[in-house]
Amino acid sequence: MTLSLSIRDVSHHYGDRLVLDSVNLDVPQRSITAIIGPSGVGKTTLLRLIGGFEAPDKGRIEVEGEVVAENSRLIIPPQSRGVTIVPQDGALFSHLTVGGNVAFGLKNRRSTAARARVTEVLEIVGLAQYEKHRPSQLSGGMQQRVALARALAPHPRVVLLDEPFAALDAGLREQVRDETVRALRATNATAIWVTHDQEEALSTADQVAVMLGGRMQQIANPATLYQYPISQHVAEFVGDVFVIAGTSVGAGNHVQCALGDAVPIANACPAGPVNIVVRPEQLSIVDEGSAGSVSVDVVGSKFFGHDGVIEGTLSTGERVVIRLQADQLPQVGSRVGVTTRGMLLAYTD
Repeated sequence: MTLSLSIRDVSHHYGDRLVLDSVNLDVPQRSITAIIGPSGVGKTTLLRLIGGFEAPDKGRIEVEGEVVAENSRLIIPPQSRGVTIVPQDGALFSHLTVGGNVAFGLKNRRSTAARARVTEVLEIVGLAQYEKHRPSQLSGGMQQRVALARALAPHPRVVLLDEPFAALDAGLREQVRDETVRALRATNATAIWVTHDQEEALSTADQVAVMLGGRMQQIANPATLYQYPISQHVAEFVGDVFVIAGTSVGAGNHVQCALGDAVPIANACPAGPVNIVVRPEQLSIVDEGSAGSVSVDVVGSKFFGHDGVIEGTLSTGERVVIRLQADQLPQVGSRVGVTTRGMLLAYTD
C-alpha cells in the first residue's frame, strides 16, 4: 500500500493544554479519510500541522515519503508540500473571477497550460460555464465547488477539507457533498476530510478516524467502525446507541441481560459484569409472548417520515430505543414483544 500521508506520534500543545496526544495516522494514495470527533478535540489543529501552518511539538509528518515536519521543525514550508486546503468558508478572492480564483495557486497562471487546467477542473466540478463570474454571483454551494476546484488545480499530493459544507443548509449540503466526492474520485485525489457529520463520514470515506481526547481512538473502514467499535466510548460516539447492564456468560460470547438469557455478542468478554451497547436497528417488534421475546412498555414515539423510533422500558426499568418503518410504530402506552437481531456489543470499560 502506497501512502500519501504518514503521521507518527504527533503531539501538540497550545500553552499548557495538550491538544494532540501521540497521534498516528496513515492515509493511502487516492483515498478519502474522514476524521470525526467532538468540537475542540484537535481535528483542525491536525490539519494545520499537515498543511504546514504550524509545526508539531513532537512527532513526524511525511507526505509521499518525504518528511515535511519533525519535532518542532518545519522542514518543508506549506507552499512546497503539495498540500492544499478547502476551508469552511471557501475563502475565495472577491476581486477575482471564478477562473482567476482557480488559477491562483498555479505556476505561470496566465499560461496556456494553466488556462487549460482551470477549464479542466471547472468541468470536473460542473462549473465550466461560470469561469468569468465573480464569487458574489454564485450560491454558497457553488462557491464551495470553486474552492474545491482551486484546491485540485495544482495536482496536490493531499487535499485537506475542513468542515467544507458546515454553512450550507441540509439539502444543499448533501448535493454539494456528493459532487465533491465525485470530483475527488475523478481526479484520483487523496483527501482528508474533517467533519462533525457522522453520516457524511460513513457514507463517503474509505476509512474513518475517530478522535477523542486528542488521540486517535480507532481508524477503520466505515462498516468495521460501525459494527465493531473498539471501545464503549467509540461505540457511543459513532451512531445512535443505548446501554444496558448485563453479565458475560459461557465462553464469553453471550450475555445475560433484560433482553434475554443468552444474547450473542460480537466481541468476546471475560465472565462477569458488562455494559451492553445496542443500536436501535438491532431490536425487532414481535407479538407479545412470542418465543424468545421480552416485554417492552412503549413510552415515546418519534415519526421521521421514512422511518421512526419508539422509546420503551424493560422489566428492569432500563430504557430501550427501537428503529422501525414509519407504518409499524406502535402506540404510546402499548406493550409489545421485542427480540434482538444479530450480535450485540459488550464492554467491561
